[in-house]
Parts: sequence; structure tokens; C-alpha cells
Amino acid sequence: MRLVPIILALLFAFSGASNGQTSRSSDSAVRPRVIELRIGDEIEPIMAEYIDGGITDAARQGASLILITMDTPGGLSSSMEEIIQHILSSPVPVVVYVSPAGARGASAGFFILLSADVASMGPGTHAGAASPLIAVGGVPLNVDETLKKKILNDATAFLRSYAGKRGRNVAIAETAVTDGKAFTETEALNDKLIDLIANSPEDLLSKLNGETIRRFDGSETRLNLSNPEVVTMEMSARQRFLARIVQPDVFFILLISGVLGLYVEFTHPGMIAPGVIGAIALVLALFAMHILPVNFAGLLLIIVAMGLFILEAKYTSHGVLAAGGIIAMLLGAFMLIRSPLTGAGVSFGVALGVTAPAALVTIFLMRLVLRSRAWKQSSGKEELLGVEAEVTEAIAPVGGEAAPASFQGMVRLRGELWRAVAPVAIPAGAQVRVVRVSGLTVHVAPADSAAH
Repeated sequence: MRLVPIILALLFAFSGASNGQTSRSSDSAVRPRVIELRIGDEIEPIMAEYIDGGITDAARQGASLILITMDTPGGLSSSMEEIIQHILSSPVPVVVYVSPAGARGASAGFFILLSADVASMGPGTHAGAASPLIAVGGVPLNVDETLKKKILNDATAFLRSYAGKRGRNVAIAETAVTDGKAFTETEALNDKLIDLIANSPEDLLSKLNGETIRRFDGSETRLNLSNPEVVTMEMSARQRFLARIVQPDVFFILLISGVLGLYVEFTHPGMIAPGVIGAIALVLALFAMHILPVNFAGLLLIIVAMGLFILEAKYTSHGVLAAGGIIAMLLGAFMLIRSPLTGAGVSFGVALGVTAPAALVTIFLMRLVLRSRAWKQSSGKEELLGVEAEVTEAIAPVGGEAAPASFQGMVRLRGELWRAVAPVAIPAGAQVRVVRVSGLTVHVAPADSAAH
């Protein structure tokens, strides 16, 4: 009987432990999930695909909040609009946070910042300067006043279409578009362009915990961000690969590699590998060219450079043509990509590191081609021209001594006996040189003769 209280105590203890584990498991299971996405470069189609996919995945996972940390100089308006459309229609609240210190949400980034359910900035950051620019071939264009007004009116109307519903100060926001005005985090908060300033993502989530926000459709949502589970969603391997391709330095390397690969294949048919690698590199470069603001004057200079390298191989210019080609390719590299938003382009180190080998390879291969044209044929009858042979049967007159029609005999040529014809009589054992091949007969002349 004394065992009964002990058994009951043990049962209560295990039950309490089990309940405690269940409670902790339950608390862990209901931890709010925050999906963090990052805009850390120019806004282009690959970045838009990454952000759009992250918003979709967050909704699928039932996340409580989407946090987009941003540091961007801007980007393409089409990609910006795509991101904003997904933010406005997102079933999960979206917070855009300009961070860390020194970061900016400029141009297209400013539009994205104002589209969020909660707009926030960190200390030492700025946003704005959202005037649209028109560029053709990477070169900003000066347009007439009528077209400029149309572009500005379209941009400000797009901003008003959602900024007002977000409770932003539309009049001040428009000055970022019409006047190119930029704002520090304090100015943006005072002008009611953003909702709060946070020192860090953790501080931001802490300030938002328990707050009620109004969504774009007018509904209200209370944010429960107590002890959140923050999951950072990175770009996929495919997206990272494509994003790397559209970097100016990588694009330039791919472009020159593609041209050189095809050049090697055309000048040395049958090597296969250079042609395959060159074709792939060129296709990837064309993909990047579709996205990047490429200046066609830069492309033309690169083509001119390749032409000068080829001419250097053909003509003696004492390096003048090669130097001109190097200068043309360097200028072409610097002009090839020049974003009107960031000024980003091909770096000097990459331009020089690619140009010098390209010049050497092009000139060297072209000289090989030109030399091969002067080489004697290494196969067929032509390879026998100029080869010495030994007369095995005296080359004597045929048709009579008085008026011989020709002089015929036999020679040993490379270990084989050939019928030989000569313009003069040649005794057996003498050395002769082949001057012509006609069927199975070789026409020869004395080896010491000038008639070759």
C-alpha cells in the first residue's frame, strides 16, 4: 500500500513533464515566421523574379510578415512596377526597411519603399531622387519639354495611385519625382513618407509587435511578432548565376570570350572546343545585353579593335595597329555599359586584363593563318615538288639522238621507282629535283640546276 502514493507521484511528475514539453512544442509551433528578402543591387528582372518568388513563398508558408531590407540605387521601371504589384497584392504584410547605415532607397527603390504596408529606414540612410531617366544604348537622352512632362506625369500618377492609400504624404513624395529631391531618414519621417525609424531589424520587429496596420485593400491586421522566427530567403542558384551574368565585368568577359572562341574556330576549323565555348559565351552575353543598358558605340569600338588586331598580323606597322586596337578596345569597354542611375560599368582592371590577351591571341592566330598559306602542301602530289631523287636508269633521249622528243628514264623517289622526264640527258646515279608531277611521271631537272 505504501507503493500507491509513490506511483501516483511518479505519474503526476511524468504527466507534468509531458504537459510542459507539449506546451513548449506548442509555443515553438506557433512562433510567428518572418521572411526576410534583400534588395542589395540594381533592380532588374532577376531581382524582380527573386522578390516576387519570395512573396509567393511567404504566403504559401503562412508567414506573419515579409521584411525587405533594401540598399539600391534604383533600376528598371518595368521591374520596379512588377515588384510593387506583388507587394500591393500580397496576402502577407510587407515591411520595406532601408538598411544598414549608409544605404539608400533611390529612384525605383523610393517607389518600392512607399508601396509597403510599413515603410522604415535606419539611421544614416536616405531615399528619394526618383526622377525618371530615358536612356538609349546606355546614354541618357535630353527630351523635349512635352515628352518630359508626359513621363513625369505618368510617374507621379503611378506614385499617387498607391501612396495615398498607404497614408503617405503624396505632395512631398511627388517632389522626389518632379524635382529629384532626396530625404534623410529623419526628414522622411517628419514629412510622413515613412512610418518609423529603427536601429536594426530586431528593433524594427520589436516596434511593430502588437501594432495594427491598415492593408492596401482597407482591412486591418494586428501584427503578432513576439519571439519571431526570422528566415532569410536567398536567391536560388539559377538566380545567382543569372544575376552574375548581368554584372558589367562578367558581361564584358563573356562578350570577348565569345568573339575569340568563334574567331579561333573559324581560323582553325575542326578544333570544336573553342567554337562551342565561344557560342555559349556569346549567347550568355546576348542575354545580358537584353537587360543591361548597352552603349552600341562601345560595341562598335570593340569590333574596330578586332579589325585592327587582324590588320596588325597582315601588315608591318611596327605595333601602331596593335596599339590602336588596344586603345579602341579599352575605350569600348569603358563605354560599353554606363548605367545612367549608378554609373556602373566595366572596371579598369577587367578591361585591361581582357584586352591584352585578346590582342595577343588575335594577332598570333592570324599570323599562323597567313604563314600556313605560304607553306608547301604536305599531302598529295604537291608534297613532291622540290624533293630530290636519284637517277636509277639513265635519263636518255627518246626518238633518236639527232632530234630527241624528250629524255626519259627512272628515278628513286622516297624509296619508290618513278618514270622520269627531263629536258636534258642525266646519267645514272646523279641527283635530280622534282619540278612537276604529271600522273605517274615526274618531271625532273639536275639538282644543281636553277630550274625548280
